[in-house]
Amino acid sequence: MKAISYNLLAWALLPFMDTIAKYLSSDLSFFQITWARYFFTVFFTLPLMIFFFRKNLTWSSAPKLQIFRGLTLFFANILFFYSISVISMAKALTLAFVAPLITTALSPILLDEKVGVRRWSAVIVGFIGSLVVIRPGFIDFNLASIGALGTGIFYGIYLVITRKLHTSDTPLLTLLFTGVVGLIVASLFVPFVWINLTVSQWSLLALMGIFACLGHFFLILSLKYADASKLAPFGYFEIVTNLLLGHHFFGDFPNYWTWIGLSIIISSGVYIYFRERSFVKD
Repeated sequence: MKAISYNLLAWALLPFMDTIAKYLSSDLSFFQITWARYFFTVFFTLPLMIFFFRKNLTWSSAPKLQIFRGLTLFFANILFFYSISVISMAKALTLAFVAPLITTALSPILLDEKVGVRRWSAVIVGFIGSLVVIRPGFIDFNLASIGALGTGIFYGIYLVITRKLHTSDTPLLTLLFTGVVGLIVASLFVPFVWINLTVSQWSLLALMGIFACLGHFFLILSLKYADASKLAPFGYFEIVTNLLLGHHFFGDFPNYWTWIGLSIIISSGVYIYFRERSFVKD
């Protein structure tokens, strides 16, 4: 139950980060927005660890894996921020929903987790629901759409690595390590696209960093208590917050097909939940 609660909370928070990123993308480069996302992650996480969790501020026992994890999330972030600067958040997120399928496919190989037919079926049903929401035949398959698909691939790998790290490093250390890796890489390129920011823009970027920090902390925490493949279908819950924010800030009103798709997505998550409650093995 802890794993599911933390996971759902993470997916409820992360779309707030995306909403701010899309809002700012009309004035700022998606690369500068990505840099700020990592800068503020480190800015908020490091003092927290120094003052309250100093004992956890140790060198990682799996530094190479931490660096690789940080790079996968960096590429996922930059591709997604680019895609939502061109297409709607809902379209980009739907294409990125290949992530749970990637996670489920890689979990038996990299994590030695058992993934049976029923869990595969629930993941696939959830993915079908996400397709119903957007009906991809209406999506222009441009560079932004390819970027959104790339987001899902990198994010699926990121989730698998996160699960693999839960036995070696603490969630806060993993969050800090990820932020530092992303910040270093982004800082190499951001001078080429830098635009001087207003106080309002700095404030929004800081708020975006807070949502990123909290969202990924709860995501890391959830993977400490449950297999990545078991939690994969709950990633579809992100579209609920995504659609509500898209409607409120950008005027994207959910239509009939959206509600049908959402029902399918939520049903797949509920099915997995009751499977875990009954301790039935796939």
